[in-house]
Amino acid sequence: MTHAALHTAACDLFGVRYPIVQTGMGWVAGVRLTSATSAAGGLGILASATMTYDELARAVREVRERTDQPFGVNLRADQEDIDQRIALLVRERVRVASFAQAPGERIVKTLKDAGVVTMPTIGARRHAEKVAAWGVDAVIAQGAEGGGHTGEIPTSLLLPQVVDAVAIPVLAAGGFTDGRGLVAALAWGAAGVAMGTRFLLTKESTVPDAVKAVYLGTPVTGTVVTKRVDGYPQRVIRTEVIDHLEQSGRLTALPRALRNAIAFRKLTGTTMRALVKEGLAMKRSQGLTWSQVAMGANAPMLTRATMVEGKLETGILPTGQGVGVIEELPTVEELISRVVDEAEQTLARLEKGS
Repeated sequence: MTHAALHTAACDLFGVRYPIVQTGMGWVAGVRLTSATSAAGGLGILASATMTYDELARAVREVRERTDQPFGVNLRADQEDIDQRIALLVRERVRVASFAQAPGERIVKTLKDAGVVTMPTIGARRHAEKVAAWGVDAVIAQGAEGGGHTGEIPTSLLLPQVVDAVAIPVLAAGGFTDGRGLVAALAWGAAGVAMGTRFLLTKESTVPDAVKAVYLGTPVTGTVVTKRVDGYPQRVIRTEVIDHLEQSGRLTALPRALRNAIAFRKLTGTTMRALVKEGLAMKRSQGLTWSQVAMGANAPMLTRATMVEGKLETGILPTGQGVGVIEELPTVEELISRVVDEAEQTLARLEKGS
């Protein structure tokens, strides 16, 4: 029987056995990884921002065919067909809609009225307070140790702040890889953990073996936070590609970014009109230069080159700092079982006072 402390508000909210979430990593969190996570008792989340609407609809059906357990879908609120995607989630009774950025009050209300759990990722206390006021059901608080786009506040400082600020379940992200980390998150007041890199490095992850080998060989000190991929702080493995981006000037970066923007548009079915509209909105709301706006398309395409095509020489490898303590590739079931067992052993040790 699972320790009572491991049955949290997140378990009830998501309808899962364990308070463990596999995040919706673009090009990585597909049908196989998502369904395996949910079947093993956690919450698997499909990454839909890199899918067309038809691909998403097919992926949702395939996850349903593989498991009858709850799962989620990660969405981009600024996609032009976001309403159609939300309608799909409602129609298919997908349990959770997660967002890497704030979805906006209208979208939150639409999902909430339809009974879909809404969970954005935030990196600051004020952001948690804002989305909680909109009515979101939970948040993922990602500290600076997290992979991909990340903030500046370490998890150990961010998490207690967010827990104190909102009255909804908070999932902890950024540096979590094992059961001891899960217990630490619970001690800080979280309702569970959300892990990306740890699930990327499992047997069910479709990332090419050669790429996984690079991850496994990366030390804790082998990551860097750079803005040269897309204009936003992003934690990645430090490679020759990243060093080249750091050294390249705007004149060489801009043409490459524009090519990637057009390529990403074709892959996801985004119209040129929507792409320009999104760029204008980013420029106005965030004060970005046109070079920075265009560079915003670099991350998806460079990530795809690595995670899908295995092109280490041209891709980037988003990762959390936890990569440095991961040494092998378990199955998802083995991973979740191990995390739960270790958490129970840690709780037992604490209760004995040793």
